Amino acid sequence: MQSALAVDRLQFAFTITFHYIFPQITMGLALLIVVLKTMALRTGNEHYNRAARFWAKIFGINFAVGVVTGIPMEFQFGTNWSAFSKAAGGVIGQTLAMEGVFSFFLESTFLGLFLFGEKRLGRIGQWFSAMMIFVGSWLSGYFIVATDAWMQHPVAYSLGPSGTFELKSFWSLLLNPWTLWQYPHTMMGALQTGCFVMATIGAFYILAGRHEDYGRTFVRVGVIVGMLASILQLYPTGDGQGVMITRYQPVTLAAMEGLFHTERGAPLAILGQPDVANQRLDNPLTIPRGLSFLTYRAWTAEVKGLDQFPRDAWPEPIELVYFSYHIMVGLGTIFIAIFVIAAFLLWREALFRRRGMLWVIMLAMPFPFIANMAGWITAEVGRQPWLVYGILRTSEGPSPLVSVGSAWFTLIGFMGLYTLLGILYLFLVYREIDRGPEAGVVASSASVN
Repeated sequence: MQSALAVDRLQFAFTITFHYIFPQITMGLALLIVVLKTMALRTGNEHYNRAARFWAKIFGINFAVGVVTGIPMEFQFGTNWSAFSKAAGGVIGQTLAMEGVFSFFLESTFLGLFLFGEKRLGRIGQWFSAMMIFVGSWLSGYFIVATDAWMQHPVAYSLGPSGTFELKSFWSLLLNPWTLWQYPHTMMGALQTGCFVMATIGAFYILAGRHEDYGRTFVRVGVIVGMLASILQLYPTGDGQGVMITRYQPVTLAAMEGLFHTERGAPLAILGQPDVANQRLDNPLTIPRGLSFLTYRAWTAEVKGLDQFPRDAWPEPIELVYFSYHIMVGLGTIFIAIFVIAAFLLWREALFRRRGMLWVIMLAMPFPFIANMAGWITAEVGRQPWLVYGILRTSEGPSPLVSVGSAWFTLIGFMGLYTLLGILYLFLVYREIDRGPEAGVVASSASVN
């Protein structure tokens, strides 16, 4: 890579990909902890309190690492993307500031109360703390998605005399129609990650013959919530997001589907390899007229292909957009199948005896991370060549004084630091899983004896 722009993009891609491992876990677990605390409040069973306490510790580890890896993201706007920050800071600074000032402090304050103030808060106070952690976590997600949604579909702005974008309506920024579909779609993806993580640990405990009562609770909660989230991920949130792309980014839609030529009754590509040089899809497996129906609700509707747009407006590389999108959709379909089958076996009271299905759940755990990353790659690479769609090109956003060598230096530094941080994270999570949900109870009993 000979240009600072390319290395700046690579650095941002690396740091945000590593960072997003942790927020998707916390946003997913936040709701599940509320579910466990609600069950504890309704039944009075200490089992659910211990389960919630166990997952709050896992949540806390992910929250801490997410904060550490999230701070460099903010600084990169100034260090590597100063031209973009100068042009768009008056708009995106609103939502980014609110994410830090409101949602971060709400989440961190009540997480501290939840972890260290249990005896003082009481049952209702503990439940309320869990609810505020959930609200803060999901509110944080909303402000971040609203920031990205403005870059995908800019609204409520005007061009100032100095060439910067000025915000005309705060509420129009927050209620951007792109946000209203992207946000629930994003959160359902994070929720599925949390459900797989919880169900995986539960399946591990059952298969290992350790903490089996808790294992059953974790699998039950993860499977039921995960089934609902996986279905909602497909419809209506995925469908609604597709409508937004069709309406406002038709060139992105064409790249996602490998549609090089405009067609009436356009097919939906299930498999195939885009050959950009010859502008065709090799070895295609398609559903006839499927794309026209999904996008316009008409089997014979015309769908614009890449041939309708100038080459410098294509979201390069086309292959990355195409494969990322199909990985996301393919894995999402598999998740629905896993959760529905597991829920059926749970309903038949057979899931905990089906070791094969428990292994499927456990081995599937890495894939929601891959699916979420593939979705973000589709969105962000699909927006190219624009930083702010239609009004600011990516080539206009980098810091003019940052050299290629400086960008490589910081990127290599991040890679080394994040490797060490990842090892520490895995150690801390492994230690909590090895101790199990009854670690505090066992320690208390030992001290009494």
